[in-house]
Formats: sequence, C-alpha cells, structure tokens
Amino acid sequence: MLPHATGPAPAGLLLASVRQPGEPALLDIRVAGGVITHLGPAGEVPRDAPVVDLDGRFAVPGLWDEHVHMTQWALAANRVDLSQAESARDAVEGVRDRLSGASPDRTLVGVGFRDAVWADAPSLEMLDAATRNVPTALLSHDLHCVWLNSAAASKYGVGVDASGLLREDAAFAVTRELGRLPDDVVDPWVQDAGRDAAARGIVGIVDFEMTWNRDAWLRRVAGGFAALRVDAGVYPQDLERAADAGMRTGQALDGGAGLVRVGPLKVLIDGSLNTRTAYCVDPYPHGGHGMLTVSEAELYELLVRARDTGFVPAVHAIGDGANRVALDAFTAAGISGRIEHAQFVRREDFARFGELGLTASVQPAHALDDRDTAEANWSGRTDRAFPLRSLLDAGATLALGSDAPVAPLDPWLAMSAATTRSRLDGRGPWHPEQALTREEALRASTRGRSRIRVGDPADLAVLDGDPWAVPDAVFAEMPVAATLVAGRFTHRGPGV
Repeated sequence: MLPHATGPAPAGLLLASVRQPGEPALLDIRVAGGVITHLGPAGEVPRDAPVVDLDGRFAVPGLWDEHVHMTQWALAANRVDLSQAESARDAVEGVRDRLSGASPDRTLVGVGFRDAVWADAPSLEMLDAATRNVPTALLSHDLHCVWLNSAAASKYGVGVDASGLLREDAAFAVTRELGRLPDDVVDPWVQDAGRDAAARGIVGIVDFEMTWNRDAWLRRVAGGFAALRVDAGVYPQDLERAADAGMRTGQALDGGAGLVRVGPLKVLIDGSLNTRTAYCVDPYPHGGHGMLTVSEAELYELLVRARDTGFVPAVHAIGDGANRVALDAFTAAGISGRIEHAQFVRREDFARFGELGLTASVQPAHALDDRDTAEANWSGRTDRAFPLRSLLDAGATLALGSDAPVAPLDPWLAMSAATTRSRLDGRGPWHPEQALTREEALRASTRGRSRIRVGDPADLAVLDGDPWAVPDAVFAEMPVAATLVAGRFTHRGPGV
C-alpha cells in the first residue's frame, strides 16, 4: 500500500520517470527509511518497492516557510478579511456587513487592514458608530496594531484613546486573547492550513506563534497532524521554562514521529513599517524614529543566555536602526543566528551579515505589499529596502518565508516576488536590482538544497512544470502534483 498523510513512512518507495529542473533526462528516485537512497537513470534502479510513475514531472527538494504564525494563519481564514479596504471607512463598512445576527457575547474579528496607506484615520467613534454593543477587534496585516471598539476594549480590560488603536505589546496581548479558542475548534483549522500548505509543496515551517508552542504541536501531532515538519519557536518569556525542560534548538520533541523540533528563540526588538514603529536611523515624515522595544543591554543579555542554553536566536529587526542594534548585539555576544525581516539596512551594515555568519530570514512578498508605504516613509532610501540581492552578495544566508498571515503561506508567491520584484500586474518591478535568480530563490526556500541528492531526507515537491523554464506567471502559481515528507505523501494530486 502506498503511503498517505496520516500513516507511517513506508519501508521503501520508487518514484519513477522524474526529472530535475533544467534537465531532460528521466530519473528514478529510490526512497527508504525516510531518505533518498538511490538516484539514477530511469529503468536502472531496482524496482523492489512500490512504484509511483511521475510521468516526466519535475522534482525539487521540499519547500520550507521560515517564518509563520500558524495559529494566526488558521484563524485568519475564519475571520473578516479587510485586506482590500482602501480607507478606514471601507474597513468599517466591511465590518458592518458582517454584523447581521452578531452576538454581543462574541467578538467580531477582522484581519488585514493597512492604515499606513489610508487617507483617513481610524477612530474609536467611527468603529463604535458601526458596531455599537458588539465587541469588535480589527487586526492590522502586520499584527502590530489592533483597532478596537469600546465594547471590545471593555471586554478585554484595556484602555484606548480616540483612535481606538493599540500598538506593539498592547496589541499582541489582545491578539493572544482573541486566539484563546477551544482546542477542538482551532486544531481542525490548523489541520486544514497544513493540508493547504502541503498542496503548495511545503514540507516544513518555522512557527513563531507567540505562545508556549511545544504543547500545542505535540497535541496536534498526537491528534493526527502529519502534513508538515514544524520547528516550534520559543519567546523570551518562556526561555527559562524551556531551558529547565532541557529544550534546545533542533531537539526532536515528538519522538519517532520526527515532525516537531524546538525552533529558535524569537526576540522582537522593534515594530513594523505599516504601524510606523520600525526603529529607524532617520525620522519618519510624521516624526519619531519608531520604537526599540528591547534595549541594547537587554538584547545582549538574551543572546548570551541563548548561547548558553543552546538556542539559536532569531531577532526581529525591520528598521535600519534595529538592524544596527541587532548586529551590534550579535557581535558583542559572539554568537551567530538569524535576523527576521531585515527589511531596511544601512549600506555599511550589509557586510556584517556575512562576517557574522547570519541568516537573513526574509519575506519577499512584503516588498510588493509595502512598496507604497516604504516610498512614503523611507523616501529616497528604498534602494536598501527589502534588499535581497545586497544581503546575498554580502554573504548572508537567505531563508525565505511569508510571515503568514501577513502574506499568504505560499512559497511560490514568495519566490516570484523575490525574482520579479513585481506582482505581474503591469505596474513594473520595484528595485529590480535587488532581485534573486530562480535557483537562488529555491535554495533559500529549501534550506540550501537546490537539487535532490542521495542521503537527503525524502522531503520532495513534484511539479507539473520546469521551474527554470516556465513563464513568470506560471512560476508564481506553480502547479504542485505531489509533496512527500520522509517518503510519505502529504499531498497527492490527480494523476499521481
């Protein structure tokens, strides 16, 4: 019997008549024990295991999304979508349309608004007038801002000013409360999100859900979740708890299942561009430099503690000021790790990424989502915004992700944004000098595995087109015929 998403990995499997990108020759891939054991010309590999004929399709190493908030992504699919709202009043009307039959006992949640490009401003009065006694909380697309009405502010015990907005830590606290739904509600939504991700060729995610992640993922795997590998991140408030439990980055948590490992230590040191809280060297047009939410001394102490407890630090730094602070702290602590986002970097700091051996965990789709906001707030300096080429050329290791739900959990969208710097909507590329090649983008989406090799984990994506040759529009929506994790099908499309 062939493997399926919830069963054990098979003793062996032969994937017949498959090609590597850019090569016409047909190959057979032998999988056993969850790894690739043989790769050779079609017909020459012993057929002593179940055979799946891939009919000349193209196989690449399985894809990783290196920055996800998985529960928030699953919840977003079940909330009011405000991503198309072009003004505060548009957003309010979108909420008003969903109020029919809404109960004052439940919070109405909307997601995805982008107030940085609105001509009007959110206000408590505006939201109250539309929603009245129904608690309403609207989350910005970057998750760094929450717009509340008076009923929601009262329900969650927070104070809001005339704008109705909470930012940064106050917003995160409310967001956590909004996510406190019963496990038997949330876990099936996460199951659905995992299956959808597998259908896009994803074999693993780094989950930075802002909670104690270990227990949630162990519960989900015990309940049958098997679509993806998960590196479950830890936040500073839980670092000592994790260390006392003997946890360290890379440690397997689920025994023989092999799906859940301890992820990095996530440290947020500034805000975001849309919320205008990213910490920058130069002031914003409206004034201020943004927010440094962790002091330089505190960051140094956290990195030293991470080093001593076996955690790889992943420092959220968006503004060029925050990236400078992060680089200084990595230097002082004598440790390498990751910088999450690295959206805006001083020219003199690019080389430091390579010198320190850092991974720049970047989200290329944000460059297209935020180009207007960047031009408005970093005017004249956007040649060093979302600087993928500059980071790679400086020696940084690139790791691509989505930051879902900030952008969709789809690696092909991310790779398309990285290679075209365009949405293919006729607007034209934005700073195309910062683009990657397709091979570079794939390598940054597969933890450095641009080609299938004997001895690698049998984590594979099988494609209906050659990723080096298809047009840009096809590449952005690449049809994925099958996905395997440790030689087990997690997605199997028609004809496979």
